[in-house]
Amino acid sequence: MATATKTLSKTRQVINHLRAGKTLTSAQAESKFGVRNLRAMVSTIREQFERYGNWEVTTTQNNRGETVYRMIDTHPGERVWGFDAQGNRYRL
Repeated sequence: MATATKTLSKTRQVINHLRAGKTLTSAQAESKFGVRNLRAMVSTIREQFERYGNWEVTTTQNNRGETVYRMIDTHPGERVWGFDAQGNRYRL
């Protein structure tokens, strides 16, 4: 059960990082958050966030051939709900 909490915490940290408009490579994810399989984690994040069409998770390659992940807000207009660093929803 403690492992699930750690995984959620790591996932939330990656989500917060990407939602802030920052990019992330596997090497960065491992050094910053201890995530060893960023590709699998991004797959889960992509499924959750792209479900409603408000976010898009994109991948590109940098000049060293590493995959770079980014989240783009595709919501047209003002948001009514926001999320804090722990993932709790609140009204804006």
